[in-house]
This record gives sequence, structure tokens and C-alpha cells, in this order.
Amino acid sequence: MIKGRGAQTQVKNRFLMHEYVQEHLEGIDEYDDGAPPTKYIPIFPKTIVNKVESPDVGMEFSMNPYQGCEHGCIYCYARNSHEYWGYNAGLDFERVILYKENAPALLEKYFQKPKYQPATIVLSGNTDCYQPIERKLGITRKLLEVFLKYKHPVGIITKNVLATRDADILSELAKDNLVTIIFSITTMDEKVRRKLEPRTATTQQKLRAIETLSRLGVNCNIMIGPIIPGLNDHEIPNIMEAASKAGAKSASFTMVRLNGQIGQVFEHWVERAFPDRADKILNQIKGAHNGKLNDSRFGARMRGEGLMVESIHQLFAVSKAKYFGNTHHRPPLRTDLFVKTNRGQMGLL
Repeated sequence: MIKGRGAQTQVKNRFLMHEYVQEHLEGIDEYDDGAPPTKYIPIFPKTIVNKVESPDVGMEFSMNPYQGCEHGCIYCYARNSHEYWGYNAGLDFERVILYKENAPALLEKYFQKPKYQPATIVLSGNTDCYQPIERKLGITRKLLEVFLKYKHPVGIITKNVLATRDADILSELAKDNLVTIIFSITTMDEKVRRKLEPRTATTQQKLRAIETLSRLGVNCNIMIGPIIPGLNDHEIPNIMEAASKAGAKSASFTMVRLNGQIGQVFEHWVERAFPDRADKILNQIKGAHNGKLNDSRFGARMRGEGLMVESIHQLFAVSKAKYFGNTHHRPPLRTDLFVKTNRGQMGLL
């Protein structure tokens, strides 16, 4: 397998007639001498906040300072979006990262619209705002500074622990109930994680980050995302117990879904990563989605269907009752503190 990468192959971009093919690169990685490094390319969008139209995602607005993600999660639904930039959903998604240096300025401009009404904006609705390059570029930290300046609510979804770097800003936002952070945890098995999502933080690191931020008053939660039947569904109770002990306030989950080119990327990966149970995993995924890897139906695509899926839902419900009590919903973030001036809080001094 290609070390340090989730995808083990390139796949065709559905929107391109021609492809550029590099030969004899199989088996090398940027960690190996002579291998091509990850490319980081600046882009300059005119807008940064996206209205989420999907009715089953659980967010109204999202924002992504990065396109592509070096974490390399093999199942990531965002892989398909890389095709719109002229790349592919396989190795390109992990090796070509586009970043938006002007994102903080665009966010501030967005807040200053005369008729703007505040609503929670979620960082990482598509790709992770705390992926490795954030340590160097700091775009997400600058965005959080804008949220704090205007006292605007923000949600964060991440598979990394770099959020602890921004504990000073997050704790200030938390004082006014302006932030919630969801850590995505997929497995307690480090050997599985290294294959499934090779450049994410370890689960133990995530649990320590939850402990750290929770002590500072930051509302931390987990998402078991995604549950892949035949691979990690049996871990649900253990993950929830560990997260609860670390201080997480609630838990949720999604079933794996392999839309677009992701099914091809995943099939190639699972046959290499888990050859002894690849057929079982693929068949159980199909069993959860009406006989297909691809499921785009709102409501069903992230929940799944069938007796096996119902047993997973029941296991999750029992585990949630045991480790999180009667907590069903995260408290809504405040929107009434939004500072409507051209200088945010500074304009009130």
C-alpha cells in the first residue's frame, strides 16, 4: 500500500475528456525519498459562506477554508467535490490542497452586509478546517478571530486535535455559548485507523483534546462517522464510553455512503487493506443501501436501511442511553449577541 495515504489509486474525473497519467509512481509517497510532495495551491474565491440545501445534513450554513484534504479518509464524501476543480477523487484529493487565504476578509465582509441576520456557520461542512496545513497557514484561527470579534456562533467538525492550539479563542466564544465542536471518531483500533484515515489524529489524541477543551468550558461532542458495517460497527459502545469519560456532551453517527467516484476508490482500497474481509464489508454496505454502494436519497443515505442497520441503530441508542443519559440535542448557540457594526466588538469601545 502507498504509505500515509488513504486512496491507493487515481480515478477518472467524470468532467474531463482527457487525463494526465504518471507512470511508475505506485508505492511511493512524500515520506519516501524522491517522491513528489503534496501541492498547496492558493485560490481566491469571491464568497466563503455556503447555504446548505441538503435537508438531512443538520446545518444551515457552512464554510471551508480548504478544498481537498490531506487526512486521506478513504470514505470521505468530499472527494467528489475535487472533480469540480479539475482534479480527481482519488490521490489528487489528498495530494493537491487548495487554500483560501482571503477567507477571513470574506467572512468579515459577509457579516457587514446591511441586512445580514446571524445564524450558526459550520466550519468543515466539506473538508477539515484543521487538516495538517492549517498548522502553518492558520486560516482557521483567523476565521475564529472574526467570529469572536463579531460574537457570532460557529460550529466545528474535525478529525484533528489542532483545535487545542486555538483554546484561547474557543474558550472565549464558549463563555457566551457561541461555539460547539464535534470530533469525528471512527475506531479505537489504531491499526484500522492508520489504514482508514491515515493522517488524522489518533483516537487517544482526540479524547485528550476533548478533555482539554471541556475543562475550558467548550461544548465538545462526537460523531461516529462513518459506521462501516463489517469493519467498525462493533466498536460503537467502546467509542461512546471513552468519549463520555473524556467529557463529550453528546454523540451521533452516520452510516457510510459511497457516492460518485468514492465507491471505486473505496473498493480498490478495501481489497488491499482488508483482503480477508473485503467482500463481507462491501456486501454489508450494499445491504445497508438497497443493494448499492451509491445511495443519494435524502433521509436514507446517511441512515441506511434493513435489519442489519436497525440493529446498529439499536446498539447506538442503548449505548447513548448508558453513557450520555437523556441528552438528545446539543443546546442551540446564541445569535442575539451578534455585534452589528463595521468593527465588530471593537466598534463598541
